[in-house]
Amino acid sequence: MFKNRSFGAILIACLFLSLSSASGQDHAEHSLHVDIPVKLEKANVVFDIGHAVYLGDMPFVIGDLNLLANDFRDGNTKGQIVAVLHGDAAYFVLNDEAYNINRHVKTGNPYGALIAGWMKEGVQVELCGATAHANHWGNADLIFGVKVDTDAMIRVTQLEQQGYTLIYQ
Repeated sequence: MFKNRSFGAILIACLFLSLSSASGQDHAEHSLHVDIPVKLEKANVVFDIGHAVYLGDMPFVIGDLNLLANDFRDGNTKGQIVAVLHGDAAYFVLNDEAYNINRHVKTGNPYGALIAGWMKEGVQVELCGATAHANHWGNADLIFGVKVDTDAMIRVTQLEQQGYTLIYQ
């Protein structure tokens, strides 16, 4: 009787595995048709980045901002992307030494090259001055090219009044 139960459990496990692998194959075979292709001629966008939300080990905003910057470049979109970092996302813009001190690590800033890549793509990266002041950070603590604004709330308000589209992260 024990042998029959074991055989039955093995049979059920094999059936489950074969069904799950078959459904994975079906999923991989499906293509995607874009019903609404979007091309922007002109756009100004401000990212309000105040939270460190992760997808695995990567901040979610990095993927989103990279996607938008690539869309701007590939579509020859005229305009500006501004990333305003504050709160618990502010340490993304620290240089390696300041990142190590602030995060109590010895790895350097794992996002530094990605942030520098944004700036090479034309994204203006800004740090909230109030957040920097509260953390006792100076300009020398930042990745080269990061600008400091008065504070994130007033800067995002200013950009929205200038017609920028807000993306809240």
